[in-house]
Amino acid sequence: MAAKIAGGVLLLFALLAVFGPLVVPYDSVSTRVIDRLLPPGSTLSDGSVALLGTDQNGRDVFAQFVAGARISLLVAITVVVVGGLVGLVLGLLAGYYGGWIDSIISRIGDIQLAFPSILLAILLAGVLGPSLLNVVIALAVTRWVIFARVVRGSALAARNREFVDSARVLGASDLRIMTRYILPSCVQPLLVAATMQVGLTMVAEAALSFLGLGVPIDQASWGSTIANGRDYLSSAWWIAAVPGIALTLVVICVGILGDAVRDDSDPTKTPQSRRLRRARKVRETTAVVR
Repeated sequence: MAAKIAGGVLLLFALLAVFGPLVVPYDSVSTRVIDRLLPPGSTLSDGSVALLGTDQNGRDVFAQFVAGARISLLVAITVVVVGGLVGLVLGLLAGYYGGWIDSIISRIGDIQLAFPSILLAILLAGVLGPSLLNVVIALAVTRWVIFARVVRGSALAARNREFVDSARVLGASDLRIMTRYILPSCVQPLLVAATMQVGLTMVAEAALSFLGLGVPIDQASWGSTIANGRDYLSSAWWIAAVPGIALTLVVICVGILGDAVRDDSDPTKTPQSRRLRRARKVRETTAVVR
């Protein structure tokens, strides 16, 4: 039930990010100084209503919220896809071949994991400069190692199984073995890792934008909106509260959905396996009583 609710909330945010600009009366960068710092539900100078209020420059907070949702969703999905593909390829190579290939890839991953990922992202974003592409590059560099380690573990477990040995005997190429026989066993753990990384990537993007290292200043972001509203928490709390609450809610829902995906992909936690365990316990208890 919790997973369904979390999925519904995430779907609502996704629909808002995609179709929100069609219903928002203002863009996220239009300034109206006469309408600055108006609370939610206030009437603007042109007679329209600011659903979530305005900021210190008179910009519509709801328009910024929708634009920020689009940026966060775009960055998170792109980073997960790019980092996941790089991690998938490197993880397959390390897990299947082993030896010096595994050693090199694993040592690079270990060195990178020795540094906090957010600090590495800040360093890369600071060097590359604020832009949407640079944010994706900086975050993808910090995410590939997570996917690579997940895929490597699955590939190590599958490379010596009977069907892989049979494929080798029949003369199948390494590429065919990795893509046809080993890759399917890596899909489920990779999907779980990708689901969890979506929320973490959205937080990381918001942190970079909060520090001024994320998207350019002419593009709205949840992190930049929170940064703009931090000086007005006592007088105009809604500026920072709206994207902050939304970001927290999205991360929680992504975590719940990731746990559900993990449980569904675990064969020991399916309803059939639970029934089998209960039946086994009943048999064992009956045997002890007898």
